[in-house]
Amino acid sequence: MVNTSDHNSVVSINIFVALLCASIVIGHLLEESRWMNESITALLIGVCAGVIILLTTGGKSSHLFVFSEDLFFIYVLPPIIFNAGFQVKKKQFFRNFITIMLFGAIGTLVSCTIISLGVIQFFKKLDIGTLDIGDYLAIGAIFAATDSVCTLQVLNQDDTPLLYSLVFGEGVVNDATSVVLFNAIQSFDLTHINTRSAFQFIGNFLYLFFTSTLLGVIAGLLSAYIIKKLYFGRHSTDREVAIMVLMAYLSYMLAELFYLSGILTVFFCGIVMSHYTWHNVTESSRVTTKHTFATLSFVAEIFIFLYVGMDALDIEKWRFVKGSPGTSVAASAMLMGLIMAGRAAFVFPLSFLTNLAKKSPTEKISIKQQVIIWWAGLMRGAVSMALAYNQFTRSGHTQLRENAIMITSTITVVLFSTVVFGLMTKPLIRLLLPHAKHTTNHILSDPSTPKSLSQPLLEEGQQDSYADLGGPTVPRPGSLRALLTTPTHTVHYYWRKFDDAFMRPVFGGRGFAPFVPGSPTERSVRGGQ
Repeated sequence: MVNTSDHNSVVSINIFVALLCASIVIGHLLEESRWMNESITALLIGVCAGVIILLTTGGKSSHLFVFSEDLFFIYVLPPIIFNAGFQVKKKQFFRNFITIMLFGAIGTLVSCTIISLGVIQFFKKLDIGTLDIGDYLAIGAIFAATDSVCTLQVLNQDDTPLLYSLVFGEGVVNDATSVVLFNAIQSFDLTHINTRSAFQFIGNFLYLFFTSTLLGVIAGLLSAYIIKKLYFGRHSTDREVAIMVLMAYLSYMLAELFYLSGILTVFFCGIVMSHYTWHNVTESSRVTTKHTFATLSFVAEIFIFLYVGMDALDIEKWRFVKGSPGTSVAASAMLMGLIMAGRAAFVFPLSFLTNLAKKSPTEKISIKQQVIIWWAGLMRGAVSMALAYNQFTRSGHTQLRENAIMITSTITVVLFSTVVFGLMTKPLIRLLLPHAKHTTNHILSDPSTPKSLSQPLLEEGQQDSYADLGGPTVPRPGSLRALLTTPTHTVHYYWRKFDDAFMRPVFGGRGFAPFVPGSPTERSVRGGQ
């Protein structure tokens, strides 16, 4: 027999799992909808469930669980970010790497600055309460975090590869930058600001950024080396799948242990694992890991939006602002305006600068694509929610009126941006890029990406060439001028030589993976001889 508290927990878990199933089923039925995607479906189901729970509890509660930052950052977010790196088309991502870093890092700083200056200027006129300079800077970091989860569901990697790689890459780097920036603001002594402390702040930020990336690369290479040398597949497919899953999660937790950015670490761990580790396992393990990581990411995404929808009606938060609903609405509207202005302030100028450095018209970002990038990044989601809870609540509960206003404003912005901008993004893409599906057929898939399981096994042993980049073969760069005029192709050329000569022989990868006697790989090789 279980006690009452345990029984209530079991009931809550049952209801929540049933809602997850309902979100997946309804999302599948609405898959062909021009407007809806699974994120919005889960969000709306969460709101409806919150209304029902609110009515059945007599207005006491609207959700089944209390929001926990640990639950979000330690258990829910890692599989989403890892799968994003594991499934990404690496050539598209690294071809636009400089632009992605400009948008994701510099753009986030610009957006944070504009939002912070805006709330300092306007919030004092709204009589919200006693917010200090740390709160204003934290608000900038909170609302500079775009929702990469929802954005990735709006755009399609195959239909719009350039847009997807830019928005996707920016979203991941943006999330990592926002979290690092938020943590730096919280730990920074804002009472003694001078030139030296400003340089220390920037240096600490860059240290966290690059060390987090390096840790992810090391964790990915270590997993590749272990599986290549010990080759678990000779004894058990389960072992090599388990080591991949556990090493991926370990990279995230190590980053958190050393106060680094777990988002950046697990993302680059995913990229390295897809480039090396994934090719060192058996064919059955490749299929298993691909679908395991995708399924965990999918369920985590639905979980987040379902909970955000339920939490939007939490009566405790709204009770604090019921005496001044106009203030909360005005704050939400002002934040939405600052988000739009802050995003426009870097998307269009940075796109202009990027286009100046690109010679080929096909590589330049058109004004229509810039509008889509600006629009798709207006959505805010669970990262903003988690950071807002961290800054303005204690143990998940609001204690002050100004804190309640900021929490309700965050919820309003997340709901409005996800539903309205999410619903409008698909029609906007079809309006601005009506022939997107027909103009991207010439771009080749990256055969080293785990998504490309349809490639023949023998083709996986072949080496990449410049033709894989979707363009003509580029000759060997012979001068510094070639590096300056075609930096992407030049860096790719030398990286491929280094990768084939040193990295793949040690860590494995496509063309360097061992195979088990009697495996499908060996049989296909013998059959072709």
